[in-house]
Amino acid sequence: MSQGVPSGAAVVVLSPAGLDLARRLRTALPDAHIHGLAHRVDGADVPYRDAAEHLRSLFAAGVPIVGVCAGGILVRALAPLLGDKHAEPPVVAVAADGTFAVPLLGGHHGANALAEAVADATGGMAAVTTASEARLGLALDAPPPGWTVADPPAAKAVTAALLAGEPVRLVVEAGDPTWITDAGPEFSDDALLAIRVTDRARSAARNELVLHPPILALGVGCERDTEPAELETLARATLAEHGLAPASVACVISLDLKEDEPAVAALAVSLGVPARFFDATRLEAETPRLANPSEEVFRAVGCHGVAEASALAAAGTDGVLVVPKRKSARATCAVARARAIDPNRVGRPRGSLTIIGAGPGHANWRTPAAGRAATRASDAVGYGPYLDLMGDALAGARHHAFALGEEEVRARRALELAAKGKRVVLVASGDPGIYALASLVIELMDREPTWRRLAVAVEPGVSAMQMAAARAGAPLGHDFCAISLSDLMTPWPAIERRLTAAAEADFVVALYNPRSHRRTRQLPAARDILLAHRPPSTPVVVARAIGRQAESVDVVTLAELDPEAVDMLTVLIVGNSETRAFSHRGRDWVYTPRGYPTDPGDAA
Repeated sequence: MSQGVPSGAAVVVLSPAGLDLARRLRTALPDAHIHGLAHRVDGADVPYRDAAEHLRSLFAAGVPIVGVCAGGILVRALAPLLGDKHAEPPVVAVAADGTFAVPLLGGHHGANALAEAVADATGGMAAVTTASEARLGLALDAPPPGWTVADPPAAKAVTAALLAGEPVRLVVEAGDPTWITDAGPEFSDDALLAIRVTDRARSAARNELVLHPPILALGVGCERDTEPAELETLARATLAEHGLAPASVACVISLDLKEDEPAVAALAVSLGVPARFFDATRLEAETPRLANPSEEVFRAVGCHGVAEASALAAAGTDGVLVVPKRKSARATCAVARARAIDPNRVGRPRGSLTIIGAGPGHANWRTPAAGRAATRASDAVGYGPYLDLMGDALAGARHHAFALGEEEVRARRALELAAKGKRVVLVASGDPGIYALASLVIELMDREPTWRRLAVAVEPGVSAMQMAAARAGAPLGHDFCAISLSDLMTPWPAIERRLTAAAEADFVVALYNPRSHRRTRQLPAARDILLAHRPPSTPVVVARAIGRQAESVDVVTLAELDPEAVDMLTVLIVGNSETRAFSHRGRDWVYTPRGYPTDPGDAA
């Protein structure tokens, strides 16, 4: 096989007949999940409603697909998305009885390996059709993850020679070449054409294919807010001075206290490798192997070394320190070598949490940024119906659903998952920053500083207030405010003061959480406060379940507003003294003019 089995595959099942096989494959494939057609397949990890749409969502998100179905179904669903074969995820079709696994897309990029793994699990056959793998059992132009081809055109010449039975030398200076040797090609020690496996920085000689294995662990440390350029200069100079190829660096590693350090992240991006982190306890265990243990460092962070210990921890017990700690004014680095390093099994990545708004309901009203965050997530946390609102955008994520009212439990769970290195989305309806979870997450970060090291972002959504206004016309065309009538967390006297101030200032007012089964007195009180300061004929937009099947939008006057017709799915927009309403062909339009009549007092 050309590379290791991709992790996180979606095993897609369309009928109950394939569910038993899917369960076997979930066990055999790393971190795989079963995706089942909702009305046909019970017990799937991720249910979906539309097979073609779901497959396209997975493919667009870069999720490896193993379809327990006819290959034609996958081809027809994915054909419109095909473009760059080097960037597309692997796709494999598996017969319902497991007899055949056919790599359809991305053979050299994981599909062949997936098919082989499926065949191993089922006792079936992997129908590998790529020429180099079908005949040689390997693809030199698509090596395993982390390996780098120094001169890609040279791979074609060497592959052609091997296919033609011509002699080729294999020179191994470092790394584990078993993916080459296990394929069984014949090598000759005196051949002119050669494959060189090395972690040395060197230009490829004529008639030579140079492959760099991922075997170097680059451990780094730095003071707070070190300039990224300083750390990168130190790291690259260290590699160059010791003749080591940057392409053989498997990962950049440091202490978890440095998870949010821009210099560490920038170095990893520059080298094109992941950043990984260990806690102080794990790094302290490397003290006997350190070349430069430091009591000063121990007093500061709880371990006797950061750069050397990180490199050795990543390299494992058989790894060796090949470059002891090097220092600049504010940074350190060290290099360890192992026979092979898989970054996915080293330490943990910096976790991320993106708080997104699902919008009022329909996917058309979800921002592209929120959609992208959802498709890239490993885990999704939220109130169950809010997760459902996201539909197939969360196809590749593990769902963590909670009941209504468990807001802090949800926020904490999302932060805890992110602290384990997961890519998490916390889903709110509407906009996450308006009476939703963004403020709670940031409050928890304020209380617990360790969570501040996470990569936390807020992606806004279309709020219920905005959508209600759009349905009615333009009632928010001038100054407005939003007030929640829920007194579960805000004392009612404070809400009354805000209502009175908004009424006296003649703001258009959006009322959130207007009424529930237990809270019935607040809305009548709010209506009376507003009536004391604006005409009974003031237009009120009553918008319920915006963006969902039960959506309704009515326009009434403030005097006509019936609290009994309002519930927690309703948002109200109460106009000000200038708001106007008219009807045309059965539709009510509401607007607040951008300009008001001049107040005579202003002229004075």
